[in-house]
Amino acid sequence: MVEPPPDPVWQVEVDHMAPDEWVDMLEVFEDANVYQTWSYGAVRWGQKNLSHLVLKRNGNVKAIAQLRIVRPTKLNFGMAYLRWGPLCHRRGSSFDGEVAVRVATALREEYVKNRKLLLKILPNAFVRSSRAEIYQRAFSDFAQECSTNETVYRTFVLDLKPSLDELRRSLDPKWRNKLNGAEKNGLNVVSGDGPDEYRTFCQLYRQMRTRKAFDTTVEIEEFSQIQADLPKSLRMRVFICERDAVPVAGLVASAIGDSAIYLLGATSDGGLNAKGSYLLQWALIRWLKEKGIRWYDLGGVDPQKNLGVYQFKRGLSGVDVHQLPAFTACTNVVSSAVVKLSLALNDAVRGIRRKRTLR
Repeated sequence: MVEPPPDPVWQVEVDHMAPDEWVDMLEVFEDANVYQTWSYGAVRWGQKNLSHLVLKRNGNVKAIAQLRIVRPTKLNFGMAYLRWGPLCHRRGSSFDGEVAVRVATALREEYVKNRKLLLKILPNAFVRSSRAEIYQRAFSDFAQECSTNETVYRTFVLDLKPSLDELRRSLDPKWRNKLNGAEKNGLNVVSGDGPDEYRTFCQLYRQMRTRKAFDTTVEIEEFSQIQADLPKSLRMRVFICERDAVPVAGLVASAIGDSAIYLLGATSDGGLNAKGSYLLQWALIRWLKEKGIRWYDLGGVDPQKNLGVYQFKRGLSGVDVHQLPAFTACTNVVSSAVVKLSLALNDAVRGIRRKRTLR
């Protein structure tokens, strides 16, 4: 008689790993992204405010999550924030729904039950995708925030599986004409992941920020620190468009796991008519195809507040999608009240700054 296989042994480890171990684990997941890198967390939130959870089955890593811990005082209340995680989809395998359920339980046990925090999870999944359906089931006993135009992340996602010729034919005709014009303008595109390329991009970004005077939460120097701290395999890629050896436009993108994310873009005062942004996007797509990246997230869009950017990104003919709203869980009344008040105040301050910028 054949003995049935033993039941799997599930293990949860919290804050027992070093940064280099986290890098090794991160690279085995299809849904890995820059927001779950140790470098992003340490620079953006401070290393002392990070927590790392690892779920294992029979000793093998099945899911990981990096969280920001916010405690306003030494008292036992605050928030645990998980951005674009947990990571559950290992390379070369299908997304296991049981793993998602197990990690959801582990997160609730550690941060809600044990630490008495309000747990907020913003998953790396888009509404109506298969990944979103799995997360909806896994986090079914969590509350889900109501999404609004102010809070939801909306973007275009481009499927990079078709050939370059097919991708080019699928471009909006006007966008494709702009690309054709850029290719005839004698422009040159260079790229890299070193400090020189990023320094050049920062110069372009500052010119654009001065010219447009727009409101933003992006700190380009912070991204510079993140780039310097990232291991080479996870670094962001910087593309610079030159005309007569003078930089006129640039972009910064991250390609980790099976997806790439457009993070930053800029055009100099002298490059407004060069159409360099079209050439940069096409150069990035070519590079992503060479790396075997499957999906390209073009970054946030808002047709009400920035119609020009929306129309530009729509021209690449990606699918218009919304991120799955955040899941929350809390059993501590103080944590819930303090965090909600803090978030409301932050939203109010952000609104005031935006109004001042628009005057």
